[in-house]
Amino acid sequence: MLPASLLSYLSVILFLQSLVLGGAQASSSSSSSAEIESLLDSDPRDLVGDFSKSYLFKTVSGKHQDLKYIDPEMIVAVLNGKFSGDIKDCVIIDCRYPYEYEGGHIKGAVNLHMEEDVENFLLKEPMVSSGNKRVIIVFHCEFSSERAPRMCRFVRERDRLGNEYPILHYPELYVLKGGYRDFFLKCKGYCEPQGYRPMHHEDFKEDLRKFRTKSRTWAGEKSKREHYSRLKKL
Repeated sequence: MLPASLLSYLSVILFLQSLVLGGAQASSSSSSSAEIESLLDSDPRDLVGDFSKSYLFKTVSGKHQDLKYIDPEMIVAVLNGKFSGDIKDCVIIDCRYPYEYEGGHIKGAVNLHMEEDVENFLLKEPMVSSGNKRVIIVFHCEFSSERAPRMCRFVRERDRLGNEYPILHYPELYVLKGGYRDFFLKCKGYCEPQGYRPMHHEDFKEDLRKFRTKSRTWAGEKSKREHYSRLKKL
């Protein structure tokens, strides 16, 4: 049996989460206790970022152990409506550069390669889940090796900063394993147009240089802003 103080603390967290997730009424004491017991029995790594529930999608191993990866077949299942009863919105964020995206992308994917743009898109006016239906975000780049994992971590970091722990606007984040390259090879019919343009394409060297320069410039300015902000707090 859990100590009453711990049960009370966790009950408050669950109640706050229920408000964020749609203003649901607090459950009875017995059902709340049962839910808390169930959550505590779960491996924290199997729970979404606010610890309110388990991950919906089946995950696979990936390069970065702190992130949750899904395979191309899971994206296809989403596009085919398999999870329509569980998901309000599933946003696929393509972190590749625009010329890569224009050469072929997953149907419905949103092209956002700058952290500033992703933050404005997701956190300026956050999407809200509806009842038991979730809002899920999936990130990918060409191989989902660097750009997508970095963007996924950035969103979680900014989301944490804007909320009281452990509440999050987007507790359920995934990275598409193998990125667009693997998705295109396995699920070409779900791409539009049905093409694949590598980042290092011979015809887009100047575009690559331009976008990389822009990304480095923004990252440098961001670092300076954060440094000045820390100095002001001293």
